[in-house]
Amino acid sequence: MDDVKITVSVAAVLRAFLEDTGRHRFGYDLMKDTSLKSGTLYPILARLQKAGWIESEWEDIDEKAEGRPARRFYQLNPDGAAAARVALAELHERLGVQSTPALGLSPLGGQA
Repeated sequence: MDDVKITVSVAAVLRAFLEDTGRHRFGYDLMKDTSLKSGTLYPILARLQKAGWIESEWEDIDEKAEGRPARRFYQLNPDGAAAARVALAELHERLGVQSTPALGLSPLGGQA
């Protein structure tokens, strides 16, 4: 797995994924949760996928019957979830922010 530079925007995306690691998320859903615009979100998703933290797949629908195009769903994989927790915990420690037990974050990447 590649290292990912954790910016404020990347941290927001990772937190959204960590709220429910089993949930498949699509771009519009993530934009609403993070308040990021598509021009910021999609490059982050591409970097996270290239780094091996997330996986994606296209929704299997009949686009004509649904009246809309298929969505691309994203999900943190187990290694990505672990890396995200460590990265966010380290960021919180550097910033002097309290840990976030609801997301399983604690300083130095340990489980809360």
